Amino acid sequence: MAIGRRGILAGGAALWVGAPANLRAQSTSKVNVGHGMAMHGEPKYPADAGPPEFVNPDAPKGGAVKFGALGTYDSLHPFTLKGVPAAGIGNLWETLCRQSPDEAFTVYGLIAETIEWPDDRSWVAFTLRPQARWHDNTPVTPEDVVFSFDILKSKGKPNYAAYYADVLKAEKTGEAKVHFTFRNDKNRELPLILGQLPILPSKWWQGKDFEKVSLEPALGSGPYKVDTFDVGRSITYRRVADWWARDLWLNRGRNNFDTLRYDYYRDNTIIFEAFKGGETDIRRENSGRNWTIGYKDLPAVADGRIQRAEIAHENPTPMQGFVFNTRRDMFKDRNVRQAIGLMYDFEWQNKNLSYGFYQRTRSYFGNCELEAKGLPSPAELKILEPLRAKIPDEVFTAEFDPPKTDGSGNIREQVRQAIPLLKAAGWEIKNGKMTDRNGRKLAFEILLNDAAFEKMALPVKQNLDRIGVDMTIRTVDTSQYQRRTDNYDFDMVIDVWGESLSPGNEQRDFWGSKAADIPGGRNTIGIKDPAIDQLVDLIIAAPDRESLITSTRCLDRVLSWHMFVIPQFYSGKALVAYWNRFGRPAKTAKYEPLAFDSWWVDEARDRALTSRDEKKT
Repeated sequence: MAIGRRGILAGGAALWVGAPANLRAQSTSKVNVGHGMAMHGEPKYPADAGPPEFVNPDAPKGGAVKFGALGTYDSLHPFTLKGVPAAGIGNLWETLCRQSPDEAFTVYGLIAETIEWPDDRSWVAFTLRPQARWHDNTPVTPEDVVFSFDILKSKGKPNYAAYYADVLKAEKTGEAKVHFTFRNDKNRELPLILGQLPILPSKWWQGKDFEKVSLEPALGSGPYKVDTFDVGRSITYRRVADWWARDLWLNRGRNNFDTLRYDYYRDNTIIFEAFKGGETDIRRENSGRNWTIGYKDLPAVADGRIQRAEIAHENPTPMQGFVFNTRRDMFKDRNVRQAIGLMYDFEWQNKNLSYGFYQRTRSYFGNCELEAKGLPSPAELKILEPLRAKIPDEVFTAEFDPPKTDGSGNIREQVRQAIPLLKAAGWEIKNGKMTDRNGRKLAFEILLNDAAFEKMALPVKQNLDRIGVDMTIRTVDTSQYQRRTDNYDFDMVIDVWGESLSPGNEQRDFWGSKAADIPGGRNTIGIKDPAIDQLVDLIIAAPDRESLITSTRCLDRVLSWHMFVIPQFYSGKALVAYWNRFGRPAKTAKYEPLAFDSWWVDEARDRALTSRDEKKT
């Protein structure tokens, strides 16, 4: 995510603030103070605004909701690389700020009451709310903030170290104030990124090993506590009735359920069966095929007991695809990646497996103004020309568009294109197998953690057989999958990168050279490319929206033409099915269409549903 240019006070104007003496030497820029901060422009909502239109401030509290979760879990500690954390565990802790779901990238103070920053963004300071409390009713302190930053950066998951790489230190500078000093003024989203810092209780962690898997429910400050759990099978959270932040304007109408329960199932097919049987309440649907035919003959859908909704949103469509691990020698050559990509017949799969529900993904930043279209603009060429010798030639000559078929299943043309590409990379068909000069066969494994993905992988395997390439499919449990992917022990996986309208520091974690060797990082591909590093740095340092868009489009072109991923598909809508006992806001936020934390139990609907079920039994 990226950041904004100025904050505002309740009166709407930025103020000069006298910086502490020990900070004045760091920056001569005007200092702004505000209740919120936007990456570009100003926050939409004033201080102590009324409830946003995408929540119901009068939503009743109470009732329970049950979700289905895939796989298993073995930890209640989500901040370390070890273990598989329980679903929903993030509800225990709050952050300094809350991101607005209907603005590109704006944060508003949550634990923090005010934010201070200079125009050059060389530092940021947060003043904490006096009412911010842990669940034991002790105050959240500046010492907790400093501890959280230090421990997450040094011992937390790798993405924290990547996001905060340009933060030199955090220090208490007042009774309720914490100041963060930056390496320079080039990373303009850092103040907002630090606003997303989860705050942990320093006293609770004293004497404990932060890097160790833990099943002890930690002290939190969030809207829920752990109530009960059965390791690997289920976990239930209970709403904190006297939660300190319940009456803040940005929280009214949220966190309405008394309990949240997550039940774990072996695969998505079983989760769907559990939903149909009323064992879970809400299902976010990710299968176009299932959405089209899976609910078709259900009596509960026909009589209205199960409701379905397709909710449009304005989020960039994520890049989901078959991902090459370029740490493997066989995938270092782009010709090999391109040839294998030709064997993915999206049109046939979409027609036969998904009833034509999806569209083909063609961008890492699709469905928004960040997407690269046509040929590079003059502004883009100013960035790309100095990199010409380091990036694919096609960046300058063609718009990226994945190959298309007629959907018949006949891929002779794709085969004719793929074989010469493999030959150029040193592979030839010998005795029916694609073989290199040393006699090594071109063979690889795709690692999956959900049997449902096998339907997507099998047609690719069959097409690869036609050109003598062996692809094996291996589906493993959640724990083994995480262990192997954390250590990059795979040839190919299916992965997805969700993007925001304001890309920034997370791009280093996705594509940066330094992230490629960090266990548990998000650089699944293993990219180590100086040109891509330069483009990411330009995005992070973008001084305004126009330059951010231009730099992002350049990155989109370069990533796409490297063919690191075989793009799959997207729908452009959020799909949700639920038992008709809930109310939800009439309007959804542009960038958070399925905000379950704003739903509530509708007593009349719940009684009617229960009554009908009792009559049926």
